[in-house]
Amino acid sequence: MSDVRGLVDGLEAIVGRERCLSRPEELFAYECDGLTLHRARPGAVVLPRDTGEVVRVVKLCRRHGVSFVPRGAGTGLSGGALALDGGVMIECSRMDRVLEVNAEEGFAVVQPGVINAHLSDVARPHGLFYAPDPSSQAACTIGGNVAENSGGPHTLKYGTTTNHVLALELVLPDGEVARMGSVAGWDAGYDLRGAVVGAEGTLGIVTEVTVRLVPLPEAVETLLAVFPDVVTACRAVGAVIRAGLVPAALEIVDRRTIEAVEASVYAAGLPRDAGAVLIAELDGPPGPLAREVESVRTLCAAEGASRVEVARDEEERQRFWRARKGAFGAMGRLAPDLYVHDAVVPRPRLPEVLETICAIADRHGLRLSNVFHAGDGNLHPNISFDRRDPDELQRVMAAGEEILRACVDAGGVITGEHGIGTEKRDYMGLLFDEDDLEPMRRLRASFDPDGVCNPGKIFPTTRFCMESNPKARGYDEVPL
Repeated sequence: MSDVRGLVDGLEAIVGRERCLSRPEELFAYECDGLTLHRARPGAVVLPRDTGEVVRVVKLCRRHGVSFVPRGAGTGLSGGALALDGGVMIECSRMDRVLEVNAEEGFAVVQPGVINAHLSDVARPHGLFYAPDPSSQAACTIGGNVAENSGGPHTLKYGTTTNHVLALELVLPDGEVARMGSVAGWDAGYDLRGAVVGAEGTLGIVTEVTVRLVPLPEAVETLLAVFPDVVTACRAVGAVIRAGLVPAALEIVDRRTIEAVEASVYAAGLPRDAGAVLIAELDGPPGPLAREVESVRTLCAAEGASRVEVARDEEERQRFWRARKGAFGAMGRLAPDLYVHDAVVPRPRLPEVLETICAIADRHGLRLSNVFHAGDGNLHPNISFDRRDPDELQRVMAAGEEILRACVDAGGVITGEHGIGTEKRDYMGLLFDEDDLEPMRRLRASFDPDGVCNPGKIFPTTRFCMESNPKARGYDEVPL
């Protein structure tokens, strides 16, 4: 980065010295997101508070010929918020105001730094909530959810982020401000709003989001079904769906994850002798809901559940979910490092794909645990390891690639909610050839012809030989 001092002085003039970070010790926390295997230190980090400051920062970066990267809470798991070439990171967590809640029309207008769970807290007195609920919802932000098109346990019934974004404000890579979509949920012409959701911050910087709020359900019931193994639990999921039921969530947690959770602060009294548990949540009017609960109970028992418990009250229901959503944090007890995968397979293929994934981990001598959104086939095979062991690290990477290939071979895709980022960019070829990728590159170039907004993400790189140089994937401690 040329003229670093001049750039930093300019950034400080925009946001103030206390919201412009440039010293090495200040930048350390911004070297990675939740995927700690990939690291790259930004040249500077700014924390704007409104759209005007973002515009000025972007225009200053353009004058200095410097790239920039939007970032939310840093909970992403694909390396999507890294400043790969040492550019400026625009950290939006200080843009955290709920600007409007319109209960009559069922929407809210928020800045990108609003924490996911906080939005539902604000909407609840109005009888509404924000449905997308990533496991990191207590920390992740709406802007980051928009970038990754985040899902969560309740995706099965309520959909992902894109189903709940009505409109957004975007600072384009040239510093201009554009608005896309409408509170009505549609707009004339091309769906540019839809293009931005899930674009991983490569088309511009989202500075305002209008989201759909939905009514709180009249009643909620949460069941915990205990199974001898993950594959049997997956078969029960298939039986529930074939019966025509649409639960709000169908989540599976395996034995290794249960053991980690029960030994942690997230302990919820899950049965340690279970091979797997299925958390099924249903919501709706009390009358039909009671019949659905009994149907799920019967179907689980028929598929081999040793017992099915229904949460007795809200406290027990929250306890079940605390165990599920604390699973990733609890896995820190298993090893120093965790590699969280994120692939999707057709739901009927879940049992065989899970068996294949377990066999891959066993063949490589790795510690695998599974906790995933079974209802929509979104798998999260988790590999616990120690990156300080070079041999184990290489086995982790080899197994990870095999897992992705197995999911694609089963008719699936390489990500469901975590995004491509740097982690999976060089595996895009498993799904797309160059003729497929070229229109995507053209779409990106129509927003960012100079490639300065979050460069190095999504699209495969050609400067590395991925087969012969594993370090080029960013799996060591050095910047990409």
